Parts: sequence; C-alpha cells; structure tokens
Amino acid sequence: MEGQLIDTYNRVHNYLRISLTDNCNFRCFYCMPEEDYDFAPASKLMQADEIYKIAKLFVEQGVNKIRLTGGEPLVRKDAAKIIQLLAQLPVNLTITTNGSRIHEFIELLKENRIRSLNISLDTLDRDKFLLMTRRDQFQRVYDNIHLLLREGFHVKVNMVVMKGMNEAEILDFIEWTKLDPVHVRFIEFMPFSGNRWTSNKVVTWQEMLELAGTRYDILPLAAEPNDTAKKYQVPGHKGTFAVISTMSNNFCGTCNRIRLTADGKMKNCLFSASETDLLQPLRMGEDILPLIQQTIRAKHKELGGQFTTDFENIEATTIHNRSMITIGG
Repeated sequence: MEGQLIDTYNRVHNYLRISLTDNCNFRCFYCMPEEDYDFAPASKLMQADEIYKIAKLFVEQGVNKIRLTGGEPLVRKDAAKIIQLLAQLPVNLTITTNGSRIHEFIELLKENRIRSLNISLDTLDRDKFLLMTRRDQFQRVYDNIHLLLREGFHVKVNMVVMKGMNEAEILDFIEWTKLDPVHVRFIEFMPFSGNRWTSNKVVTWQEMLELAGTRYDILPLAAEPNDTAKKYQVPGHKGTFAVISTMSNNFCGTCNRIRLTADGKMKNCLFSASETDLLQPLRMGEDILPLIQQTIRAKHKELGGQFTTDFENIEATTIHNRSMITIGG
C-alpha cells in the first residue's frame, strides 16, 4: 500500500462502495421517487475501464474491500466485465443486489472469487412484495437466495423496516434463520430525497429487539471492527440477525466507508450534501488523488453533518442529498 485515507477524526477508510448504475428493474418507493424516472445516460456514467482505474487508485491508498451497488448493479450490460476487472485487484469483492438476476451470474461470481452477497428483500409476502417493489418478482428473488445458499455463498438479507408496512414480519425473518444459514439485517428507515420519510415510520433498534424478544431468546454476538450492524442469534438457529441502527444509534465513530456514485462523484458519507467529481478530472488526464484526499479530510463527524441523533425532530425536506438510487446502497 502506498498510503492510507485518514480523516480529521483519525478514521481509516479502507472500504469503497461503487454504484454501477442508477437504473433498476424494481421500483421500491423508499429508494426510487417515481415509477417514471430519468436515468443517467450511459455517457455520463463511469465506463468499465474508468471504474477499474479509480478503484485501483483507491486500493493503492489502502482500500481492501469493494462492494458493487446500484440501482441494481446486475442490470448494467457490462456488469460481468466490471466484475472481472475488479476481481484482479487484491480486495474482498462483494455485491449488493435485489437478487432478481443472480441465476444468470452464479458461475461468474464463483469464477471471480465473490463468495458473499447482500440481497435486498423487505417482505416475505408475495402481495406485499408487489406493492413495495411494483414488480411481481418475489418467487424469483426467494429462489435465488436459496440457490446462493446451496452453492455455499454467505448471504445477508437486507430488510428496510417501516412502521405500518412490514415491522410485523421481523419475527418471520428471524424464524427463517432457524433452518437456513441466512444472515438477516434489519435496517432503520432513513431519509433521502423523494422517499417520503417521516420519523414516525422509523422502527428503532430497541423496538425491533423488544418485538424479537416476545418470541425468542436472543444472544448478542461479538462485534467486529467497523461493524455497522449489531448482531444477534437465537440459540440453535443456523443463521443470525442484526440491526443497522443508523437513526437511533449511529456507528459513525468507526466509519471506514467511501462511496462512488455511478456518474463518478465521490461521497464521503451516505448523507453528505457535498460531492467531489472524480470522473471529469480523470477524463481530462488530471491526478485525482489530491481530490480524494481532500474529500476524506472534509468528512463530518457523523451523519454528513446534516442532522443529529435526535431523529424525531428531523425535517426531511431540509436534507440536501440525492435519492437513494442515485447514491448506491
């Protein structure tokens, strides 16, 4: 490694999340504002070789984990090429996907050393899945999760919990971990542009645990460095569950993550109002390392400097950010 990316709070950044596209074959309302959406034209997106060049530079600065996100990363036409390029780097390469196209990529994933995936799935009810995603694809996603499990992949299932929508299914998701080695992650509902967030839709970490405790004995699991999730297991279950408590109990103090949007903008926090364009300077032949270092140094202490941990008083319309689909999960 030639260097490290350290901010003014002495946090070392070694985890890069790269969005491949703002396009998606689902229309989840908390992620994509409208059914009809103007996706970025291909010319505005990082091309495969540009993604590799930027990623390689980050790796030279100490990044050792890269996660590919979207939109839905596997709808990008050259997704396979990008995966093959990035697999050449000495990193732990992972993907977050809605799972709808996993069956088409399973061999490619194995060939390129991708052994862990995050699958977004917010309900185990087919009708509710259709309501939430506006697509009748529940069985395909569910079957693909089990395909991954049979093939020996480490599978995390991400469930965004929203009051009045799916919080009662927390118990069903925990029950799923009994016989299958699936690792469920309950995510507190977070505010982004256009996702109609209100604080009364947030189911907090403590509320989730209280609900889980009505049926199960819960064993806390040891945390790992830079963990975003508080992990638990029901004794005797093959899988685990966890809570990502961004709103009620953030984990900013140990943040090691950097985000790169599909159009080549660097975000030093999921909630950062500012972005740094890396793509255009790269295309002009400029050295983008100083831009990367400057952006890391400008990182706020927590939550992009936009709001406090008192989430109940957040006014979502005052937050300056993109919609979730244009940031990358």
